[in-house]
Amino acid sequence: MSKVNVYKMSGEAAGEKEVADERLERKRGAQAVLDVVTAYRAGIRAGTASTKTRADVRGGGRKPFKQKGTGRARQGSNRSPILRGGGVVFGPHPRDFSKKVNKKVAALAFRRALSEKIAAGAVVVAEGLGEIEPRTKTLTPLLKQVAGGRAALLVTGAPSRNLHLAARNRAKVEVTTAAQAHTYQIVRYPVIVTDAAGLEALQARLSEGVES
Repeated sequence: MSKVNVYKMSGEAAGEKEVADERLERKRGAQAVLDVVTAYRAGIRAGTASTKTRADVRGGGRKPFKQKGTGRARQGSNRSPILRGGGVVFGPHPRDFSKKVNKKVAALAFRRALSEKIAAGAVVVAEGLGEIEPRTKTLTPLLKQVAGGRAALLVTGAPSRNLHLAARNRAKVEVTTAAQAHTYQIVRYPVIVTDAAGLEALQARLSEGVES
């Protein structure tokens, strides 16, 4: 059985919860995690970088100087890529960087990433996380104890406006729900803090797509 430590909002230890090892995916899915993270990072690229080829640059309709007698290399247009202000050869153009990921691969990647975090003890439960006061200092004792200055992902079973208000001024902290959490978030954050309902929902997602 893997252990998940439980803390109070004050940072005090409040026991442990167990997660059956049978629910964890540790034998396969490493490549799926890589594929999903790569696809996510590619998908958030704007793809708006653009350059002009010699066909797009304005001007250049006439020969810039005579063919012979100048001592310079011959030129037929000032839009040539070898001249200042000319076109760009093989430059970037707007494109779509998104990659397709199958649903089963995405589900496997999430299970593997979350399983690794649970097995490593990087997932903790905070009692009353979703019902805290909407003040930044209410999170300070907990994050100081469980994260120690590292980035943290706060996961709740249901959306919590108070938690969003409490965490919005804190650096390196992101808030989401168990249903919306994705593989890139799980991999990116070294510490995952969840409430009891969030842990149950995350454990339910560990069973999604598993063939019995």
